[in-house]
Amino acid sequence: MPFHRVLPRILPLAALLGLIATPALVTPALADMPPVPKVGQETPRPVAAPYGAPEGAQAQVDAAFRTAQASGRNVLIDFGGNWCPDCRMLAGVLALPSVAPWVAQRFVTVTVNVGRINTNLDIAQHYGVTIHAVPTVLIVTPQGRLLNPDGALALGDARRMSAQAVVDLLAGWDARDH
Repeated sequence: MPFHRVLPRILPLAALLGLIATPALVTPALADMPPVPKVGQETPRPVAAPYGAPEGAQAQVDAAFRTAQASGRNVLIDFGGNWCPDCRMLAGVLALPSVAPWVAQRFVTVTVNVGRINTNLDIAQHYGVTIHAVPTVLIVTPQGRLLNPDGALALGDARRMSAQAVVDLLAGWDARDH
């Protein structure tokens, strides 16, 4: 068979196998995904009080899910307390100029104040997570499926992690939905 007749049959197969990229086969959702930021030399600073009052947390989570359902973004639920140095540092990473726009494009973010790990714990329990330490971060689809059940406590040592490591963890969890 002549090459010009074989090529139309080979191209779609090669694209599906990932050997070549064909614009027609790239879904709009994947094409529009912002790249994972490269933090470089930016140094995060702890945020003084990233968590609001514990009261009303469930209403804020509910509002975040309504926004997520309308936008198609996943929900990033950050459980912590203003007394927690790792929680404050995580908030600093999320506020970095190279990271904040990416977080806003990928996630609907909601912070939940757990007091001294004695309030709002039922919110995490709804997703099968028991909070023993903070920060505890859940990445949840707009439909309520937890994407990081194996890593909810992975950011518990945020002070000692590089900002890039934090971003890479979030990106990896978010990618589980795509």
